[in-house]
Amino acid sequence: MSADTHFGFRNVPEDEKADQVASVFSSVAGKYDVMNDFMSLGLHRAWKKFTVAASGVGRGQRVLDVASGSGDLARQFAKRVGENGLVWATDINRDMLNVGRDRLLDQGNLLPLAQCDAEALPFPSEFFNCVSVAFGLRNMTHKERALSEMQRVLKPGGRLLVLEFSRVWKPLERAYDWYSFSALPWLGKRIAGDADSYRYLAESIRMHPDQETMRHLMEQAGLEDVEYFNLAAGVVALHRGFKY
Repeated sequence: MSADTHFGFRNVPEDEKADQVASVFSSVAGKYDVMNDFMSLGLHRAWKKFTVAASGVGRGQRVLDVASGSGDLARQFAKRVGENGLVWATDINRDMLNVGRDRLLDQGNLLPLAQCDAEALPFPSEFFNCVSVAFGLRNMTHKERALSEMQRVLKPGGRLLVLEFSRVWKPLERAYDWYSFSALPWLGKRIAGDADSYRYLAESIRMHPDQETMRHLMEQAGLEDVEYFNLAAGVVALHRGFKY
């Protein structure tokens, strides 16, 4: 019998979570970018730019963008690595991967794509200079397994970047809770026609590890010198760790 895990605030069998998460993202794929702009007032673009700037990625390097979604990070990394570099964009959800592919092509980026599970990456060990995952880790069933896989495919000297919702500054908790559980589902219903998926989003954020716990998870996966940067008063945090 499968063990239970969380899907938002509900417990579900581990072997069912991936399908339920897939249903959420298939539902919102077409409005994903529009909703990101509304939800964050456009700040998600600044958070992603900060992530790429903190990566240290340069010309000719290899980058893996896990849970690439609509391809925002992959596109920025492609500019950094240039023609002699390599950027792979992966996602477990075909609908999201198709959205990312179309956006990348529309902007002149022909990048290799792979539909795959982050807990079993189809890449050789010590292959990439940098691995990134933005707003995807909290949806993974076994976060420890996914982090270990990302560490495995990193070259020595490589770095892992995890951009994810985190714990907001305590004085802002009440206002943030109102926004998350009242305003966000309302926006989801009006813009994406799907309140339930955005209610799950708010719940999944609360179930995700806080900044310090996330740092320890990365260390347990074999990353070193792990540090984090709070963005927007901790609404989002960027964790960065190295493989030596």
